[in-house]
Amino acid sequence: MFPIRQLAKLRGVARIRKCALLLEKVELDLAKAAKDGGLAAAAADLLPYARDLCAFLAAAPDSSPEVAAAAAACAASNAGLSSTAASDDLSLAFRSIDDFRHILMRISGQAPADWDLHDFRSARSSPGLASGAAGDKANDSAELRPFIPGLRVYLEDIRSPFNVGTIMRTAEAFGFEEVLLSPDCADPRHPRAARSSMGAVDMVPWRRAALAELPSLGPVFALELGGTALAGFSFPGRGVLILGSEELGVSAPALVLAGERRVSIPMRGIKASINVAVAFGIAAQAWVSAI
Repeated sequence: MFPIRQLAKLRGVARIRKCALLLEKVELDLAKAAKDGGLAAAAADLLPYARDLCAFLAAAPDSSPEVAAAAAACAASNAGLSSTAASDDLSLAFRSIDDFRHILMRISGQAPADWDLHDFRSARSSPGLASGAAGDKANDSAELRPFIPGLRVYLEDIRSPFNVGTIMRTAEAFGFEEVLLSPDCADPRHPRAARSSMGAVDMVPWRRAALAELPSLGPVFALELGGTALAGFSFPGRGVLILGSEELGVSAPALVLAGERRVSIPMRGIKASINVAVAFGIAAQAWVSAI
């Protein structure tokens, strides 16, 4: 890690931004250690480093009152913690470091964006699910993940990589077996898709598919306006849910394929429109709950 004493050579915004980057590395290293089973050893090195960095900023004569106060608060939250601390205490320490990092980003004029966010939480398994190989048909991931057999979503011409990544993250979280993409759908490997998926692009299987391939995978139904409300829709035990493009919705050929199997989310607002990734999350929860 960057030597704390060298921070004294930096001034103003340059020092604050450097500290924010160092705290981000602490968080990333702790998260990786927790995933790999080496949290105790990593915490023994990283927590004292974070405390020392906070103590330096709190005591530095050229730190602003806001920086000094926030640094002192973060240091106090980590005071006395060791690698053998209870998990709840470590979680609070982790959050205090993250909060302080974002304070430093704000003070230095950096507005946090999706690109700056990390999902530090450990993956959790869900009971009652099958286990299968993860990764798309094109990549070589062999990690096992739980899923509900036969649960699939088809992304028809969704253009936003951010939406594609978010949908993949949601599909993985609810235990979908596979994500299917139309030939013109945005690439899940696009940096924005990979980022918004928070790693799900490497966990949930995905592949390109034509509409004609869907009927062989079970009942096909579409999430679109003018259908049966979620509460009254008869969700199949397995099948493919079609999501349409952000601009045009589900295509006419896809609606023909779905027939009368069209489900809608009741809305009361004036605009009566929500983001496709958000809509998928609502529909996915309803489908999983129904089966």
